[in-house]
Amino acid sequence: MDQRWRPTVNERDFIERALQSDLRVDGRRPFDFRRLKILFGREDGSAEVQLGDTRVMGYVTSQLVQPYKDRPNEGTLAIFTEFSPMADPAFEPGRPGESAIELGRVIDRGLRESRAIDTESLCVVAGKHVWSVRVDLHILDNGGNLIDAANIAALAALSTFRRPECTVGGEDGQQVTVHDPEVRDPLPLTIHHLPIAVTFAYFGEGNIMVIDPTYKEEAVMGGRMTATINSNGDVCAIQKAGGEGVMSSVIMQCLRIASVKAADITSKIKNEVNSYTSAKALQKVKRLPASVPKKDSIHAAAMKECTDGALEMQSAKASSDVQKIIKEPPSVVKDNKQEDVEPMLTECNPEVKSESMLSAGESNETQETISPKSLRDAVKPKHKRKKKQPIKS
Repeated sequence: MDQRWRPTVNERDFIERALQSDLRVDGRRPFDFRRLKILFGREDGSAEVQLGDTRVMGYVTSQLVQPYKDRPNEGTLAIFTEFSPMADPAFEPGRPGESAIELGRVIDRGLRESRAIDTESLCVVAGKHVWSVRVDLHILDNGGNLIDAANIAALAALSTFRRPECTVGGEDGQQVTVHDPEVRDPLPLTIHHLPIAVTFAYFGEGNIMVIDPTYKEEAVMGGRMTATINSNGDVCAIQKAGGEGVMSSVIMQCLRIASVKAADITSKIKNEVNSYTSAKALQKVKRLPASVPKKDSIHAAAMKECTDGALEMQSAKASSDVQKIIKEPPSVVKDNKQEDVEPMLTECNPEVKSESMLSAGESNETQETISPKSLRDAVKPKHKRKKKQPIKS
């Protein structure tokens, strides 16, 4: 059952009269695109495009397959579309309908026939192993002009896709080894140009045309034409999906308009892809920029100054102590040594010990007159000692 929205006679008449006055229901001019927003997922090769109320998600995968016999040196590129009933009640689950098949063919023709993707770079071993790239397009919300939104989603996903790197080796040179992304960085696809699809809708007898039709305008339009063109102005494909005939002068005017719009959309896609690639590289490196100072730099500098001051004070104190030790008289040091040596000698020589005891019993006056020289004489052996002179009373 077709549950697509059908306008009433008054709604159809209102839309057509507004277009005759160069006005549209959503307030745009006839050749204005709706707001375009491109989002990327966490993994490479996934992108979501929002064109007004239309939302399309693209996801790219790859695998090694055997090439076609007529093209043994080229990889393959395939486009698959999935229409969910959540996006539009007119979409039925199960096998793809006519609109899904048409959408996939238009995008596939614009990408593959224009040689936008270098399929020869996808060859690993000629005639045996090539990379097969698959693009899955999921329609999340149908707000009109699915072709343009799906085309942008496919280009954005292909621009960020990275295939695993592989090497050829073995005894026969035919063994293929696919490396893990953590071992070797994946490789991007070689994209020569970006073919942009621009859809025009015709009203009346074909003399009124608008760009990027909405859901309601598609229900009223009399015909549609999609021109796939790149930023250089090269026409990659043209799709006229039935309806009323269009004059050649109108088609040439549409191509000139599509060339300008394609350049704007191409720059938008490239800017978004560059921003995504830069953010991904920063996350991988995890390096703090040199221009950003650390939070504790002031505290660290203060601590360093305090530490340097403390070290200077310690060094100055140590140098003063050394100078003080050097300036002390040598006699003091000598007396200290003699005081330390005297008890050791008295313990070893009992005679010296008895003499020292006798001398201790003498009066204080006698002890004061004893000089270090007489002490040394006491330590000497008996035959070398000097006789003491009696003290005259």
